[in-house]
Amino acid sequence: MEHMGTRVIEPLRVGGVVGDVLDNFTPTIRMNVSYNKKQVSNGHELFPSAVSSKPRVEIHDGDLRSFFTLVMTDPDVPNPSDPFLKEHLHWLVMNIPGTTDATFGKEVVSYELPKPNIGIHRYVFVLFRQKQRRVMLPSNILSRDQFNTREFAIENDLGLPVAAVFFNAQRETASRRR
Repeated sequence: MEHMGTRVIEPLRVGGVVGDVLDNFTPTIRMNVSYNKKQVSNGHELFPSAVSSKPRVEIHDGDLRSFFTLVMTDPDVPNPSDPFLKEHLHWLVMNIPGTTDATFGKEVVSYELPKPNIGIHRYVFVLFRQKQRRVMLPSNILSRDQFNTREFAIENDLGLPVAAVFFNAQRETASRRR
């Protein structure tokens, strides 16, 4: 288990996700994120046109008594060299039953497709294990901008993440589309 943890978290450290978005954590759950059957791998680049509809997010190693929260953010808004609007919240799903996928959870904030304008943006999926199923869902999310994954986790008693993965995307220009 520990070996898996180290291998999984290293690219998150290298990519600055651990640090910019998350504190150091030990991954204990396998999460598969895929767009049209193409699996998301840490640091790989995807075209915005390929991620326009919400991905499939599968949770493995959970159990039927556990519930999860999925957060997707962009910490590089408006651009990576001056991300003063970070983080931008792209998706928030809570009460996802273990061993299923995100479609079974309660979508609190709907999926917004990545629209990187300047530079290469990171899009981060973070999974938290909830202490129990939530009856009251957070209502204090007024804006997608200046969302803070760490603060959200504290306010909702979610603890450290159990899984995370990120991809990179930049604006598509006519010359880059092939």
